[in-house]
Amino acid sequence: MAKTDVTALGELLIDFTNNGDSAQGNPMFEANPGGAPCNVLAMLQKCGKKTAFIGKVGDDQFGKMLKATIEDIGIDSQYLMMDKDVRTTLAFVHKLPDGDREFSFYRNPGADMMINESEITEDMLSDTKIFHFGTLSMTHEGARKATLKAVELAKKNGALISLDPNLRPPLWGNMEDAKEQMLKAISLCDVLKISDNEIQFVTGLDDYDEGIAKIREMFNTPIIFLTMGADGSRVYYKDYRIEAAGFKQDEIVDTTGAGDTFCGSVLSKILELGIEDLSETQIKEMITFANAAASLVTKKKGAIRSMPDVEDVMCIMHKK
Repeated sequence: MAKTDVTALGELLIDFTNNGDSAQGNPMFEANPGGAPCNVLAMLQKCGKKTAFIGKVGDDQFGKMLKATIEDIGIDSQYLMMDKDVRTTLAFVHKLPDGDREFSFYRNPGADMMINESEITEDMLSDTKIFHFGTLSMTHEGARKATLKAVELAKKNGALISLDPNLRPPLWGNMEDAKEQMLKAISLCDVLKISDNEIQFVTGLDDYDEGIAKIREMFNTPIIFLTMGADGSRVYYKDYRIEAAGFKQDEIVDTTGAGDTFCGSVLSKILELGIEDLSETQIKEMITFANAAASLVTKKKGAIRSMPDVEDVMCIMHKK
């Protein structure tokens, strides 16, 4: 029996989020622990699951803060490596007028990019039920090889493979490479969580249903979750196409981590139910819960320390 529910590999970084202006009129930024794979694990921890993280941070002030943070919330950090030569990756989050975000990354290189194939060992992935990853660990060759080795070892040991592509254009040398690596990653996964703009990018199709149909035709992915921001989400599974509306919040503070909260929420249900024989009711409940959780995380800054409690998610589900 697997000792770990979900093991994730990828970036662990600092998201600097605007926190108003100083008395001198200068913008102030709050250092929020982040990075999509660990955001997902943070939500899984809230759901009572056992998680572990594989990655690399700098042996610096921010790296030590990140290690302490994930340990504090219960994520197993034994496979978090500290690099003495390369600094922890930083991301500055800029909020746009429509509530969306854009990112400025300080990652040339960043420690998360420096993980390599030789550092991925079988014992890291011998006892996990789900292995989760994104494509930020596939932007450069060394980390890409490490990611693919981890997927291979996880598959060999019977884990389900979960993917959130998490497209960040500034981190790719060119967008054709981004598309190629995203498709490679999708070809390897059992569970795909993909956003509306990502399905359009990777397939070249504007219609979401047509884009998903193309992915299913290419790779026969067992279950696909499509997130559409405030408009909610859809699931494509066997002959089902099931949609659930989003939960509107009066005040959105920061949308960073909403998709990761959704992803952690659905993975927690997949751990309980599997993906072999899900009913329409189970799927609808799964994404309704995930939509509600994702809406709650937007009420706070950052992601890892902002994940909602299950009780709070259930509360807003029942109010609707």
